[in-house]
Amino acid sequence: MSGSRSHDGKQAEQVEGGGVGGGSSSSYLEDGQCDSGIGSIRSLHSQVGEGDPRSPAARGAPLDKGPDSPCTGKEGPADGEERLDSSYGSSSLVESLAGLDEAPVPKKEEEEESGEEEEEERVRQQQQQQQLETFAFVSEEGDTLLHLAVIHGVPSIALCCIAQLPVEVLEIQNDLFQTPLHLSVYLEQPRVVQALVLKGVNTAVQDRNGNTPLHLACEQQNLECVQLLLMQEPTTNKNPEGKKTLQNLQIQNWQGLTCLHISTLKGNLQLMALLVKKGADINVQDGTSGKTPLHLAVENHDEMAVKQLLRMGAQVDAQMYNGCTPLHLAVGRKDAAITAILCHSGADTLLRNMEDETAQDLADGNDDILTLLPFDDLKISGKPVVCSS
Repeated sequence: MSGSRSHDGKQAEQVEGGGVGGGSSSSYLEDGQCDSGIGSIRSLHSQVGEGDPRSPAARGAPLDKGPDSPCTGKEGPADGEERLDSSYGSSSLVESLAGLDEAPVPKKEEEEESGEEEEEERVRQQQQQQQLETFAFVSEEGDTLLHLAVIHGVPSIALCCIAQLPVEVLEIQNDLFQTPLHLSVYLEQPRVVQALVLKGVNTAVQDRNGNTPLHLACEQQNLECVQLLLMQEPTTNKNPEGKKTLQNLQIQNWQGLTCLHISTLKGNLQLMALLVKKGADINVQDGTSGKTPLHLAVENHDEMAVKQLLRMGAQVDAQMYNGCTPLHLAVGRKDAAITAILCHSGADTLLRNMEDETAQDLADGNDDILTLLPFDDLKISGKPVVCSS
């Protein structure tokens, strides 16, 4: 899902398989994108017909199993992990909305009500009941009216729902564990994103691939949505000074990637700088191999990202779970330019990985790389000589 795409482009790809991220069902699984899971839309009689297109196709991720990795069903975290979700069942939706039709009716003057007034009251009550049933609608795939309004690009209905509904309802997840915030980020609807964030919805809810809305915004390199998700809460009586919206920048998706890892893989220097400024750990290790963003930049042969990470304070000798440093990776990939950058930044050429190899060992036979590595030791048969007085 690299780059930003227009909403029209997304709508054109909805017809076949239904749901966000879909062309056909099999295409969705191959591309590994999130899907709204809508099979039928029965309550939007005035807005959507059953033959209307559903949701846009997902963008292919460059990772082996990226933030929107393929999945045949609902996935959860691995054993021992704790999944963040809304924990809100649709079965209690009507109960949460019951207060909507209990708005106080202005007291009428003490006079005998005419038959016309009684009819107006009956019609008003019917309209309130219909409104309640509409707000309480949940499709077969778990989509609420707000999910559907976002998917079909009807911001007026989406904003109305956000204004009228309680936060617990706005955080409901569909069968793919997507909240309306996930969908509004994916479908690039910043007005809806802003309204949801200002309403106070939980921005750390994870979908079936473990992605928060911020993961999706970084995957799509949507700077506007990233800024909205990281913006400060408005000043209120309960919050006179304002505070940052709760956003855990260290959350990993089920592939072990944080938002900074994803931005580094995309090579988006602006997003990387913004995330670090907002508090992301520049030396955070992924959950699978222990790679830091600097390791990923070296693997991508991205000199600009390597330089920026080092300028922002990345640890040049950070080690993966197998002991490899960024210099090990650069030498192993025969990247002389990045090897030079790391050496000039003070990388230790003699650190050993779990295979007991140093960067110098990996450079053996590569004269272009060997000339870049400082030799400040004496070796015989590849073993350092220990001098004693």
